[in-house]
Amino acid sequence: MADYIFSFFFLSLILISSTNHVKSNEEGYITVDISNKGLDFAKEFLVQMAESSLVPLDLPKIEKSKHIPIIGTVHMGLSNITVDKIHVISSTVKAGDTGIVISVSGATANMTMNWEYSYTNWWLPIPITDNGEASIQVEGMDVGISFNLTNNQGSLMLSPLDCGCSVKDISIKLDGGASWLYQGLLDAFEVRLTSAVESAISKKLKEGIVKLDSLLQSLPKEIPIRNIAALNVTFVGNPQLRDTSLTLSINGLISAKDAYSAFSYHHLEHLLASLEHLLASVPVRDPASMVTISLHEKVLVSASSVYYDANKMHWIVDKVPEQSLLNTAEWRFIIPQLYRQYPNADMTLNVTIFSPPNLKIKEHQIDVTVHADVVINVLNSGEVTPVACFSTAVSGSASAWFTNNNLAGSIGLDEFFLSLKWSRIGNLHVNLVR
Repeated sequence: MADYIFSFFFLSLILISSTNHVKSNEEGYITVDISNKGLDFAKEFLVQMAESSLVPLDLPKIEKSKHIPIIGTVHMGLSNITVDKIHVISSTVKAGDTGIVISVSGATANMTMNWEYSYTNWWLPIPITDNGEASIQVEGMDVGISFNLTNNQGSLMLSPLDCGCSVKDISIKLDGGASWLYQGLLDAFEVRLTSAVESAISKKLKEGIVKLDSLLQSLPKEIPIRNIAALNVTFVGNPQLRDTSLTLSINGLISAKDAYSAFSYHHLEHLLASLEHLLASVPVRDPASMVTISLHEKVLVSASSVYYDANKMHWIVDKVPEQSLLNTAEWRFIIPQLYRQYPNADMTLNVTIFSPPNLKIKEHQIDVTVHADVVINVLNSGEVTPVACFSTAVSGSASAWFTNNNLAGSIGLDEFFLSLKWSRIGNLHVNLVR
């Protein structure tokens, strides 16, 4: 059970590293502040996902008929129009009172399509047709999308405000058939192709925002911890958008939980894989933080209470780094009567915390005070025999920090009090034991 407490304690150290004690905002006890660098990172992540999710993008068929003197009626059609690749060169993100705006400028795109051509005339009983393929290069594509973040019953809701796309230049290169003959005629499709690209990309981006919003809405509102407790991750209040940051407030308290409905993360696999790839490209030499997480001490207090009420602050210690300490021979000069009654017998320690640990967050560290009973058990001929019980009060502190790309930390013992509660082996010298 000790590893449960240590795991939560260690997680708490990570959360409060380099943060101060913060006041709660209504019921929000965990505050997440995303800086401009963090917003820029999120922007790069979203742009990278958009590059991969937008393609292949199919455009509707384009047809055009025109009557040309002498030649007759000419029918032209473009089909299987597909955007195969989009490359973003430059992008920016800005947060403000009206929402978050992501702008992309100077993007390029590669497209392919099939073309067909036919014309008839009163003096030609048989239509003349030709067809082939074409490659299209899109240059100077600018995209802008703005959206708002609001709180929807504890979940983040993403609402698109505006989305637009404009293309500065598009060039068509025909292959197959007598393409050299029809190149000039198909250049007339540039305007309609440009409009089709702009409309398709704008529509696809809006659909992407809707899907991202659906993903945010499906995220769990609580996270199970060791099948004992649940961390409340509902959002409190609306996100605070500023020019330099985005601030989110989370309930953050931990409560008892008996059973959980398993949350499926399979639909996040692609997102997490993309995030891992993007994280690998982030330089670790930049000291500026992307995200600062502030943790109120009530989060730790709630966890302490839940684990205590669940009777999980009790464990048997039968292995220690110096295993000889758990043998009566090691104590023959400190507790001689223990060795005389049980020579060379193995021992275990029955540790029970009899009140919730007292936790206080201070600047850059956590102070902890624990009151526990420690019962010394002797393993005698296969039987466990309690021989003495000590009451203890342990006070310590812990802190954590980041060095380059590594998490470092320290745990210190400040005070240790020990008193004899009862003994079956006579009076003990408590000072020697301590």
